[in-house]
Amino acid sequence: MTLEELKIETYALIEEYSEENDYLTEDTDLSTKMNGCINIIQNEMARYKKIEAYKEEEVFEGQTMMVNEIDDNIYQLDIIKGVEYEKERSLITFKETGIARFFYYKYPERITMDTPDDYTFELDPDAVEIMPYGVAGLLLSADVSNNYGNLYTNLYEQRKQMLDPRKSMPSVYIEEIGGI
Repeated sequence: MTLEELKIETYALIEEYSEENDYLTEDTDLSTKMNGCINIIQNEMARYKKIEAYKEEEVFEGQTMMVNEIDDNIYQLDIIKGVEYEKERSLITFKETGIARFFYYKYPERITMDTPDDYTFELDPDAVEIMPYGVAGLLLSADVSNNYGNLYTNLYEQRKQMLDPRKSMPSVYIEEIGGI
């Protein structure tokens, strides 16, 4: 889903969509807050449905690095393969020279007012599909005259609980041993 598609879905959900308007809505307050709200919700979703990332780097015996040196947007280190290493808190010390293969999770690209509408979300499709409810809840949270902000926030929370945060299913291989 693109940023523009998410905006259209959100505006349509709250009945503020205007196809003729360049900002997709007549309400300038909503259009001003939209990208910021989308960024907040996508970051929340990225902590629940993590974005996998991979990087290879040549490392040397005795070299140290901090976890945040792997990637500016790193959220959580999963594992390092290819070389022996020792990790103490956020400090990694390599025990041998070779190619380190970093498997980690990262934050998505930040959505700002300058983000183009053709930006495609890095999140899994099931996570992006429920984002309009969270964005609508945030957009309408300041409007105390009605309860729509709470309504959309509750719908978002319910749908979020139905998401499966796993990236893969464990597998088991059973081998026959000695004719048993």
